[in-house]
Amino acid sequence: MKILHIISSGGMYGAEAVILNLSRTLNEGPHRSLLGVFSNSSNPNLQLHVSAAREGIESHLIPCNGQIDRKAIVRIRELVSRTGADVVHAHGYKADLYAYFALRASGVPLVSTCHNWLDNDRKAFFYGVLDRLILRGYARVVAVSEDVRQRLLKSGVKADKISVIRNGIDLRPFDRASAVVKDELDWGAYQVVGLVGRLSVEKGVDIFIHAAARVLAHCPDAKFIVAGDGPDRAGLETLIDQLGIRGSVRLLGRRDDMPSLYASLDVMVSASRQEGLPIAILEGMASRLALVATAVGEVPAVILDGRTGVLVPAEAPELLAEAIIELLRDPAKRERLGSAARQLVEDKFSAERMTADYLRVYEEAIAAEARAIESRI
Repeated sequence: MKILHIISSGGMYGAEAVILNLSRTLNEGPHRSLLGVFSNSSNPNLQLHVSAAREGIESHLIPCNGQIDRKAIVRIRELVSRTGADVVHAHGYKADLYAYFALRASGVPLVSTCHNWLDNDRKAFFYGVLDRLILRGYARVVAVSEDVRQRLLKSGVKADKISVIRNGIDLRPFDRASAVVKDELDWGAYQVVGLVGRLSVEKGVDIFIHAAARVLAHCPDAKFIVAGDGPDRAGLETLIDQLGIRGSVRLLGRRDDMPSLYASLDVMVSASRQEGLPIAILEGMASRLALVATAVGEVPAVILDGRTGVLVPAEAPELLAEAIIELLRDPAKRERLGSAARQLVEDKFSAERMTADYLRVYEEAIAAEARAIESRI
């Protein structure tokens, strides 16, 4: 089976990690996975394309000018024909829309993964509503969490089209990583607390920074890093200066060496206001890190409070700080939580398990499309 993933990527985040993990595992077996990555004229982020090529995963650029580019629809149609894809797997609202209009009458089965919708402004809300309407025409739709599945059902997507597949990761890169980032920052003598995520409101990076200021009042030698980029960067830099913690907090921007970054942390934090099931949390768990996370979305399904990590309420920097301080002062607890976290990921969130689930969905999509074609004859 040949699967073509299509995405408009803004950087190396959760959806991109899912695509790479799926592609690696599929390509190690009898199947073939390849990518079609939008090269947007306004923001041509090609990190995923470059990362895929570096790993030997076939990747094609899809030039796209502006919000609506009819030529991009033609390019997708041509790419599918040229590669002989058996299934097209779209990720994100832009890929969903373009793939649908390119291929709705082609006989090629369409699958979409709905990672999340961030309806935090009018534009995002509009695109989210439009996306969920378009998904009614897809052969199969994957939700990464039960919350996403419920939103799909409320939007009119039929229940028998929806599968819940939780994210999975390739564990191997996290077994051989070294603390390069800690060395790079010359922080080898310090305890380092980190957050990985897009610099946008839903990820709660501002909450993490406020918590860092509280932690530093009790643990002045601690250091804090944030890996990721996004629209809130300037405001977060200002907040760091306003709190007077510039010497202890670094915004590192985008990183391509995530296993090394995790290996450089003593404690990992997720401070999100809204989530599905973040790949970053699974990667931190695979790296045997002790995690503190806000109890939002599907996070409590993997961060079992007191067993595989520590849960705190969202929007509570004081409680987040208390949990971080406790872990910094208790290395035995960090080791216990990190070991249990790794075991849970091995048991339930491996790339192999995720890939098997997706292969079942692809087969269902092919069969459903064949039935739809027969009904039109």
